[in-house]
Amino acid sequence: MNHAALLAGILAGEALLGYPRRWPHPVMAAGAIIASFERRWNRGGALRRRFAGVALLLLLVASSAMLGGAIEWAAWDFWGALVIIAVGTTGLAQRSLHDHVAAVQARLSGADLPGARAAVGMIVGRDTATLDEAGIATAAVESLAESFCDGVVAPAFWFLLAGLPGLFAAKAINTADSMVGHRTDALRAFGAASARADDAINWVPARLAGLLICIAGRGGWWTMWRDARRHASPNGGWPEAAMAGVLHRQLGGPVSYDGEPAMRATLGAGPAPVAADLARALGIYRAACILLWLAAGALAWAR
Repeated sequence: MNHAALLAGILAGEALLGYPRRWPHPVMAAGAIIASFERRWNRGGALRRRFAGVALLLLLVASSAMLGGAIEWAAWDFWGALVIIAVGTTGLAQRSLHDHVAAVQARLSGADLPGARAAVGMIVGRDTATLDEAGIATAAVESLAESFCDGVVAPAFWFLLAGLPGLFAAKAINTADSMVGHRTDALRAFGAASARADDAINWVPARLAGLLICIAGRGGWWTMWRDARRHASPNGGWPEAAMAGVLHRQLGGPVSYDGEPAMRATLGAGPAPVAADLARALGIYRAACILLWLAAGALAWAR
């Protein structure tokens, strides 16, 4: 199968239609499985927990890849290709990411700070109850840039390389990292394998995401190259620093999680973003998504 042509269909279909809000998302099923195993296996000493976390990761990746492979094996004709496109759209988040950030921007532009705090709280893990306009806009821009990698570029990249098995395995790893890959006392050992695997699968996509943002925004190259390594994540800094450079705004800085302050490096220079900058970031995001579609289309044509 021409994975590039199928990817072009997946990207366009997901952007146009999104995922039905009333339908349970497949990621919820994966999350329930991970939570169940975490309750049962995350026990004992650190070494036992670490091995249990590796076993969970291997189980998730193997079962996800096998499911994706079974769907591709059964879908061999034109109608099967449509099934692959429909199933593949569940692994991307172009539309939902845009809609969530646009909701923050709309409330922020309307000077509805309580509504904006509630909306941004849907997409970030930091404390939002006391954020002002700049804090809300900063959180939304950072989430938009980083999630462009995690929710769009990375799944597209792995589908292009390995079809549905690659896409499903990447989403399983990303879900596991979001649930157990935290550096807390309870999860540090158990989630270590998931966190490292997520870093590995996003290494190339993060840099591609930064590249696309710089092309879409026609700038930001030096800021991305200079500041990306300041980020605590080996990957998150690339799209975030690129967006900071394109907007000529400063991202990062101190935040709090569950009431505990957290110091973060700053990315970019200039004032913190405000509502108008969030609108600009959404425009850059849309342009970057279109560039990704064009790249998939060009690869499909070349093959």
